[in-house]
Amino acid sequence: MPATLRDVAELAQVSVRTVSNVVSGYAHVSERMRQRVLAAIEELDYRANPVARTLRTGRTGMLALVVPEIDVPYFSELARDVIDAAAEFGYRVMIDQTGHDHERERRLLMGDDRTMLFDGILFSPLVTKSELLDMHRSEHMPLVLLGEHEFDGRFDHVAIDNVRAARDAVAHLAASGRTRIAAIGAQPLEEYSTPLLRTAGYEAALEEAGLEAPPEYATPAPHYSRTDGYGAATALLALSPRPDAIFCFSDLLAVGAMRAVFDAGLSVPEDVAVIGIDDIEEGRFARPSLSTVSLDTPFIAREAVRRIAARIDDPSAPAEEVVAPHRLVVRESTAAV
Repeated sequence: MPATLRDVAELAQVSVRTVSNVVSGYAHVSERMRQRVLAAIEELDYRANPVARTLRTGRTGMLALVVPEIDVPYFSELARDVIDAAAEFGYRVMIDQTGHDHERERRLLMGDDRTMLFDGILFSPLVTKSELLDMHRSEHMPLVLLGEHEFDGRFDHVAIDNVRAARDAVAHLAASGRTRIAAIGAQPLEEYSTPLLRTAGYEAALEEAGLEAPPEYATPAPHYSRTDGYGAATALLALSPRPDAIFCFSDLLAVGAMRAVFDAGLSVPEDVAVIGIDDIEEGRFARPSLSTVSLDTPFIAREAVRRIAARIDDPSAPAEEVVAPHRLVVRESTAAV
């Protein structure tokens, strides 16, 4: 007959609750106690029964992380950090992507069949409007929102200060002597907050530096990809006068923009300085290396998991708005000339 939790507890001379905490990966168990339990588990060849645990506790020990695009480096790095943070709280993570699909986000918020597999959802919406969150049944599924939407305080939310991040990037370009500063990443037909907030930061930094930019310097990008960065930068470089600096709303846009500069027979940073936001690994190894605003994804992940764990334990707890830190990272792509 397979060993049970009680068998392990008797052999280890601890309570059944302690064995359950160790099996679930609960962090607040002393190392001495954990080793006693693990030794008993190994000796008895105990195998946890996840179905029985779910029936007993009403929890699956699983979290869902929903992002727009898992192949975007920022989201893949965030997913890695969420998995690490969740493990410290005894949770495992399943990842889904919405692919910019408004209807798919709506179904997740309404609670489709898959959501019954999870104790809570960490949700990074792109196309969801704030009023759509009225559809979310908060008593049905604990929810923590990630990313730069502006919500009304009803939900736990972890994000960066996008206006400040953009202002820091553009202020750095102005301080390095650039006077014709363009921006790539506006999305005038969308209500998604990130481009709106970063555009506001761009405009505020120009005003503070006493600079002006023609309207065509603020170039849209349907997606924050290398391809869209390349296309937008190519259009900017055809203007007269052309920009001497480009602020990109993501590092992937910036990588594409730098390639467009080189293909136009110009140099970065001598002719055009380029800066992004995200601090993805690709930017650190680009040539020239990419200046950026670094986002603290480990902090974002830890805070998001902390809030979802608290929300699962106490659904009535007040919501928290957590602002993650960021920092300017100056590299070769904006070196003063």
